[in-house]
Amino acid sequence: MNTIVRKIYDTNLTDSWASKLRKKRFSLFTSILDSIPSPIKILDVGGTISFWKNLGFLNEEVKDVEITLLNVKFIETSLTHPKIKQVVGNATNMANFQSNEFDIVFSNSVIEHVGDYEQQRQMATEVMRVGKKYFVQTPNLFFPIEPHFVFPLFQFMPINIRVWLLTNFALGWYDKVSDKQLARSIATSIKLLNKSKFLNLFPEAQLYEEKFFGLTKSFTVYGESL
Repeated sequence: MNTIVRKIYDTNLTDSWASKLRKKRFSLFTSILDSIPSPIKILDVGGTISFWKNLGFLNEEVKDVEITLLNVKFIETSLTHPKIKQVVGNATNMANFQSNEFDIVFSNSVIEHVGDYEQQRQMATEVMRVGKKYFVQTPNLFFPIEPHFVFPLFQFMPINIRVWLLTNFALGWYDKVSDKQLARSIATSIKLLNKSKFLNLFPEAQLYEEKFFGLTKSFTVYGESL
């Protein structure tokens, strides 16, 4: 099954540098799936149906995969698929799931959105509780281009400058924001992590560093839950 996944995944991505980085990262994920007997139950914290569709996981050739998406609200309500179930919940308190309910928990660029460091720790604890294995990615605090706003060193600027930028320009994933309080909320809601703080959340994890021109763009921790 996983060999098929890799083949499909290879043909679905464009040749952009970002796609090549994702492709390499996801090759690591599928290599971990090789060690898991079918059927494989995956929990994607903060994921979308489109993401897995684009990876080829929803093709008929890929058998014995069950994917549960956990989000704070239902998304892509017009899209459905028999392999995917959507659940409303909170990444920091997954009380609706039992311990070791999933073979692996996957999360891509979510942990920096859940709140302060204590809430990030709560998410990490829940990820390791409900999954037998985990695979969690987050951008690197010290990469010079902030990935959400796509602006150099945005994460290190004083809050008043970040608010001014957001209220005067469309940045990255965000349209120009007319309300200053909303702009402040957006600017402070993302808590990027450095390597030591991220590893502290997953103390037994292995670490994969995604490089771009020699600089670490993001971190991925993976391993078996305790």
